[in-house]
Amino acid sequence: MIVRVCMGSSCHLKGSYEVVRRFQELQKKYNFKLYGSLCFGNCSQGVCVEIDGRLFSRVTPENAEEILKKVLQNG
Repeated sequence: MIVRVCMGSSCHLKGSYEVVRRFQELQKKYNFKLYGSLCFGNCSQGVCVEIDGRLFSRVTPENAEEILKKVLQNG
């Protein structure tokens, strides 16, 4: 699984650094590669995260694990 967190200016201002830190913690529990990414073009819905090609919006440190679980369950 590949997780890409938007590091564009809008997502940065909305907390992308904290989301990255949460995903770094979750790497200990789940097997995935984590990358920073340029803008996904969905700035008003940030923080945006792409997981295996699927775009997720309004990602927070609090809902990051729930999103990972959904992707793992649904493929």
